[in-house]
Amino acid sequence: MGPPRAFVPLLLLLLGTSGFFQSDAVEVDLKDGANATCLYANWMMKFLITYETNSSDYKNTTLNLPSNVTHDGSVCGSDTQAALLAVQFGEGHSWSVNFTKTNETYQADFVTFTYNTNDTTVFPDAKRKGPVTIVVKDTMQPVQLNNVFVCHNTDFLDAESVTQIFWNVTVQAFVQNGTIGKKESRCHADTPTAAPTVPPTVANVTTASTTTASPAPTTAPKPVENPETGNYSLKSGNKTCLLANVGLQLNVSQDKPLLININPKTTRADGACGNTTATLKLNDGNSTLIGFTFVVKNVSKTAQKFYLKEVNVTLLNRLNGSVISNADNSNFSKWDAFLGTSYMCQKEQTLEISDNIQIHTFNLWIQPFLVVENKFSTAEECLADSDLNFLIPIAVGMALGFLIILVFISYLIGRRKSRTGYQSV
Repeated sequence: MGPPRAFVPLLLLLLGTSGFFQSDAVEVDLKDGANATCLYANWMMKFLITYETNSSDYKNTTLNLPSNVTHDGSVCGSDTQAALLAVQFGEGHSWSVNFTKTNETYQADFVTFTYNTNDTTVFPDAKRKGPVTIVVKDTMQPVQLNNVFVCHNTDFLDAESVTQIFWNVTVQAFVQNGTIGKKESRCHADTPTAAPTVPPTVANVTTASTTTASPAPTTAPKPVENPETGNYSLKSGNKTCLLANVGLQLNVSQDKPLLININPKTTRADGACGNTTATLKLNDGNSTLIGFTFVVKNVSKTAQKFYLKEVNVTLLNRLNGSVISNADNSNFSKWDAFLGTSYMCQKEQTLEISDNIQIHTFNLWIQPFLVVENKFSTAEECLADSDLNFLIPIAVGMALGFLIILVFISYLIGRRKSRTGYQSV
């Protein structure tokens, strides 16, 4: 005989009229033994993951919630026990968040996400096989007991090459008397005072389309100021493995071209370092995700160089988390320098990601491999910054002058032959 019904939590996944977990939405109503609601949640989420392949390259993949989600292990919680919201989906993937409470408030504590690289549909050619677990501290502010926490805007959690994206979140833990509260506690992003102070967010580009032809981004007027330079770094264990200083500006074409300066003060860096591949992922906190992939190539039997191979840009609708635009270019061969050195280019450079998305870089200084003592190594400068740059217009001028002289000499020779012909007659 099993335990008494009063001590057996019952989790009910509510069915909508349009289908089960329609549009990746998860609605959970956790009941206690008396069939009273003890925890309620309705939210949408997806995961952006960087993983290593068998060829030691790194790939980016997206993991969405399918319709067949299970809910084993969820717990109502009490004054002495944390509440737990847990879901399982796909080929061995799971996600959970635990809630703690005081006499007056409750809040999310830790988020645990496990993805299984044995799922070859999501992780083709993954080098590491089996489940990988990420634990990250939740940033949810304390919520008054009996209040419902609501956040329609997109929020992110970044940790260990994984970006968790949440939107349209409604949750109440430690529901009292089985009645969901009517008073809402809004997240900072939903409040009017939380309007971003930086140039336009992705919410301003909801009409962008990756399938519709757009005007060339280069026709867009430049902002008065260049973007602020950000200082980013990655660590492998306790050792810095990647350094990047750069100012970034997105140029997005839609009905009207839009320029977005990436604010380093709100941007978080994540990624992965390897012996021959490194990935830097930047999340600007305004629904813009940019990924840079660097690889190593052999230039001789004894020398190697690194270079930028791939750039990925994802623009999300901050209001509902949907992807406005996703562009990827894996055919770059830029920013190359010998392994053990860094690459520098203070002048503006342009990366063509797609027909309607460009990235402008300013004050670039990058070293994705062999960082020593948290400092940049000797820099190889781009031609635009080089002292020899002034020679280019001189060389072009000399070439044009030489061409003019050749044309003039040919003209004189032609006239002389013409006169000789007349005299013969």
